[in-house]
Amino acid sequence: MTQFIIRRLLQSIPTLIGASIIIFLIFAMAPGDYVTSQLQNPKMTEERAAQLRALYGLDKPLPERYISWASGVLKGDLGDSLMFKKPVIQVINNFIWNSFILGVAIMFFEWLIASIVGIYSAIRQYSVFDTIATLLVFILYSLPSFFLGLVMLKVFAVDLRWFPLGGMITTGSNYTGWAHIVDVAKHMVLPVATLTLINVGGLSRYFRANMLEVIKQDYIRTARAKGLKERTVIFKHALRNALLPLITLFTLELPSLFAGAMITERIYNWPGIGKVVLEGIYIRDYPLFLGYTMLITVLTILANILADVLYGVADPRVRLK
Repeated sequence: MTQFIIRRLLQSIPTLIGASIIIFLIFAMAPGDYVTSQLQNPKMTEERAAQLRALYGLDKPLPERYISWASGVLKGDLGDSLMFKKPVIQVINNFIWNSFILGVAIMFFEWLIASIVGIYSAIRQYSVFDTIATLLVFILYSLPSFFLGLVMLKVFAVDLRWFPLGGMITTGSNYTGWAHIVDVAKHMVLPVATLTLINVGGLSRYFRANMLEVIKQDYIRTARAKGLKERTVIFKHALRNALLPLITLFTLELPSLFAGAMITERIYNWPGIGKVVLEGIYIRDYPLFLGYTMLITVLTILANILADVLYGVADPRVRLK
């Protein structure tokens, strides 16, 4: 297993290098830059713009700019955010954990609801529950996050006033301890509910499809023929095997814990990394967006390696490939 992990880590190095080149070129070739976004300021003269481009290294050739940026990344330096005037690592660290809190809650409820709905729909295939669940799943799956978010904000925050309008804590509050936790939890309800409802649809279909495939296998029929209880057949024999294909799906969702949700965080004014990066895009804060994108790239590659490792643990034949 150690050799398997080392081999996968070595294989990921060319992928990471190639991804860094593509990411850098995409942002470098995009029209405009941070200085361009500031030209609307009447105090910004052409001479000042040229000085700023030289200061930020935007006047250098692309290869030189990439080597300078990549060498800094290898040293753990992602550059300075042009919007915050702080190191990108510090900006990311200040906001990413707010997105992590949302991500953990969303993933927990998403997998909990999807597993219940998917498994029960498979057991009761073509039943009334399965039909209604399928209809609701496709409706929710087709809704854009900004639309559902605005609807929930209008209904539950503006009309019913059950939850706060946005933010992470109540403005002007000095809550500490348990009161602070409760206050944050109230502000989390709507964004968590929005993303959970949207994401649960596709995941529940995976659960349903895998369970349907497994419960039709011969060993399930044999287990039932032996007189085992249906609960034992489903949860001890069928479910364990149905979860195996979901390993990849679960591990690939792990980077989303840190990625944030740009649109939803923007709608609910949640101070997460997604909202901050979206604001950075508006003013072309490319160092921030480059650092954020590289972080998600690294996490995605590590998630793929983790998926391979877990498959290797579950199925030793994978280690030989």
